[in-house]
Amino acid sequence: MTNNTPILTDPMDAAAGEAAEMLKALSNPGRLRILCALVPGQMTVGELEKTLGASQSYVSGQLLRLRNEGLVTCDRDGRSMHYRLSDPRVRPLLEKIYELFCPDA
Repeated sequence: MTNNTPILTDPMDAAAGEAAEMLKALSNPGRLRILCALVPGQMTVGELEKTLGASQSYVSGQLLRLRNEGLVTCDRDGRSMHYRLSDPRVRPLLEKIYELFCPDA
């Protein structure tokens, strides 16, 4: 006897998985600093390098990961790439993290 009744999944399972993936991307200090730097607006790789005090290769590698995660996007302007936050859920998270962990900054 086969049971053709569909298995119902808890909608929280998918939401929890999605949230966990986003939090993994935020869990790296370098990526978190890049995302925080992008809260006010878009920046080039060079601007991010100066802001973070990091090498071009490091910043580019972290930006690639953030692009793959869907958290940032970029636009080309001649030879420059301008990065900005792309997931609207990230900004309020970053603002809350800043409020909780950087109250005197």
